[in-house]
Amino acid sequence: MSKHLTVIITTALAASIVLISLIAPFIAPNDPYKTDFKSVLAEPNDEYPLGTDQVGRCILSRILYGANVSLSITFALLSLVFVSGVTIGIVSGMKGGIVDDILMRLADIVLAFPDIVLVIAIVGVMGSSVSNMIIGLSLVWWTKYARLTRVSVMKAKGNIYVSAARMAGASDLKLITHYILPNIATALIVQLVLDISGMLLAISSMSFLGLGVQPPTPEWGNMLNEGRSYFQTAPWLLTYPGLAIFITVAVFNLLGDGVREILSREQA
Repeated sequence: MSKHLTVIITTALAASIVLISLIAPFIAPNDPYKTDFKSVLAEPNDEYPLGTDQVGRCILSRILYGANVSLSITFALLSLVFVSGVTIGIVSGMKGGIVDDILMRLADIVLAFPDIVLVIAIVGVMGSSVSNMIIGLSLVWWTKYARLTRVSVMKAKGNIYVSAARMAGASDLKLITHYILPNIATALIVQLVLDISGMLLAISSMSFLGLGVQPPTPEWGNMLNEGRSYFQTAPWLLTYPGLAIFITVAVFNLLGDGVREILSREQA
C-alpha cells in the first residue's frame, strides 16, 4: 500500500472520528447523564448497546459525547500551544542575543522535567479542573514548537532570498510572513499532526488521575478511572473507553507518520 493511499485512508478515518464527535448529540441512543438505577452495570443489550456504568448511564452515549469533549480540548490546546510556541520561536530566532538566551533557557528548564510529571505538579498546586489542566499543559507543551521554530527560523535567515529581501528594505514582519513562515511551515504542520495523539493521551491521562475533566462530564480518561474498580465484574466499563482511545490515537499516529513521509519526499 502506497503512503499516499495510507494517508487518504487515515485522513478519512480521522475525519470520521471528528464528524462522530460533532454529531454525538444526534446519534447517541441515550442521555449520557441520565441514570437508570434499574439497569446498574447492565451488560450490553438492545437499550444500552455497550452496557451501563455503576449508576446506570449508557456507556455508548458517554463514549460518543466523550469524543466531543476529548477532541475539542485536544484541538483547542494544540492551537494554543502551537500559536504561542511558534510566536516565541520566531521572536527568539529573529532577535537572537539576550532575548534568545532568556527564552531558550526557559525552554530548557521546562524540558528538564518529564512532561506529564510537570503538568501533574502544576495542576496539583492549582487544583483539579479543566481550566487548570489546560494551563498546565500549555505551560509545558509550547517548548517543542518554540525550539523547532527557532532552529528553522535561524536556518531560513541564512537563505539568499531572505538576505536579498532584507537588503531591499523588507521589514521583519514581511520577512516572517512572506519568506520565513512559508519555508518552515512543513516541519510545523508535521509536528502538529503528530502531536494530536500525544495531546489526546495527555488529556486522558490527566482525567484518569482525577486532575482533568471531572465527572459526571463524559470523557474517556475519567470513564476509565470510574470503571477501574469494576474491572472483574463489569469489564465493558474499561474495554470500550479504552478501545476509543486506542483507535483514535492509532489513527492520528498513522496520519502523522504518513503526512511526515509524504512532505519529506516532496521537499527532497
